[in-house]
Amino acid sequence: MTKNILLVGVGGQGTILTSKILSRGLMEKGYDVKMSEIHGMSQRGGTVTTQIRFGEKVYSPVVEKGTADIIVAFEKCEVLRCIESLKKDGILVVNDYEIQPVTVAIGAAKYPTELIESYKEAVENTYILDAFGIAKELGNAKCMNIVLLGALVKMLALEEIDWKALIKDEVPPKAVELNIKAFENGYAI
Repeated sequence: MTKNILLVGVGGQGTILTSKILSRGLMEKGYDVKMSEIHGMSQRGGTVTTQIRFGEKVYSPVVEKGTADIIVAFEKCEVLRCIESLKKDGILVVNDYEIQPVTVAIGAAKYPTELIESYKEAVENTYILDAFGIAKELGNAKCMNIVLLGALVKMLALEEIDWKALIKDEVPPKAVELNIKAFENGYAI
């Protein structure tokens, strides 16, 4: 059976790095894995979406509407862009973190309010995490992506993969210890 995961965020949040680590771990476990990245204007704070499909045999990296088993949102407003991709009994993981787009920053628009409440009403299996707060407590808010990776690994029951080795391979040497702690904290949520 093929599983479909969407990771959505804003450029600079580490969405692609997280997807690479997850995909490598899934391949090491023996799954056929397909990953696709969409990052339009990501260097300017735009949306970044990665689609990961894994199973015994996967033919396409594209997660069709209504088929995502799990959506992980690195920024809470990004859910609005992809919620239609989630299947009826899917899981929504939301980092309770806000990045104001340029239109909000210049006063041309307002950041939507009560997003968390609306997600909980729309999706029965909604989990709200403060990955940013956890990462900040660890000393560097930039590792919130790895906090989210730890939580996702726990949800997928993929404990037997050596995630610490994968993290060590993918992050700069000076950031390995911090990212391993971030992963452990996310896994413990």
